[in-house]
Amino acid sequence: MNILVFGATGQVARELQLLISGSQVHEAQFLDRAAADLSQPETCAAAIRAAAPDAVINAAAYTAVDRAEDEEELASTINGAAPGAMAGACAALAIPLVHISTDYVFAGDGDTPWTPSDPVAPQNAYGRSKLLGEEAVRAAGGPYAILRTSWVVSAFGNNFVKTMLRLGAERDKLTIVADQIGAPTCARDIARTCLAMAEQLQSNPEKSGTYHFSGTPLTSWAGFAREIFAQAGLSCAVEDIPSSAYPTPATRPLNSRLDCSATEITFGQPCPDWRDGLREILKDLET
Repeated sequence: MNILVFGATGQVARELQLLISGSQVHEAQFLDRAAADLSQPETCAAAIRAAAPDAVINAAAYTAVDRAEDEEELASTINGAAPGAMAGACAALAIPLVHISTDYVFAGDGDTPWTPSDPVAPQNAYGRSKLLGEEAVRAAGGPYAILRTSWVVSAFGNNFVKTMLRLGAERDKLTIVADQIGAPTCARDIARTCLAMAEQLQSNPEKSGTYHFSGTPLTSWAGFAREIFAQAGLSCAVEDIPSSAYPTPATRPLNSRLDCSATEITFGQPCPDWRDGLREILKDLET
């Protein structure tokens, strides 16, 4: 299976490169910004037409959540119009598109896990931009899977694990938000799920739809930090604080719980234990 992947340096894209490089059944082309600039959506459609792949995975996005409050037009182009252009090109070729989205499309209130069919109500510019992308992918009419996920971490790029390892080695105590509840999701697990979706959509386009995928068990950012320090052997203490004590330009959801049952039922991809994934990340960072 020949796969075209948008994104070359992001967390999920880097994990896809590792997975596909060792595969006997897949080959892939990874497009960086120079090859396909998502701020110019037509370049994305042109790249798909030129490559004529068997499937497309969009692992590229505008992810600067706070900066998006001041750059919503740019975020909306990258996260909204560009996936729409990709989806249109894929629909014309009758090939599947797997598009990664976020729990930020929801209001973030309550304490019940969000299902794929729940009403959306993004509370910040980033969430609104990602919702535009979802709507454009669905409207294109081709085979697709929108995969909403949360709290992505890996050994690559900038993320919560790497920040905590740095700060935990420098300080005796950290104050961490404890009223935002969700689940870390390892980029390696997301990459595996994207590949499985692309494979199955190729032969079963009726599986098209919106799905959720995140780690298990549920935790808070403070709980996540404690597990990072425990596994890394750092003695840094964690003090719980509410979100109100750590204001940010963009509103963060208090409820990032995702109901992932449809993903397991439809694609055979269960929620992975993020604590196991964290162990793999720490090992990768040691090498």
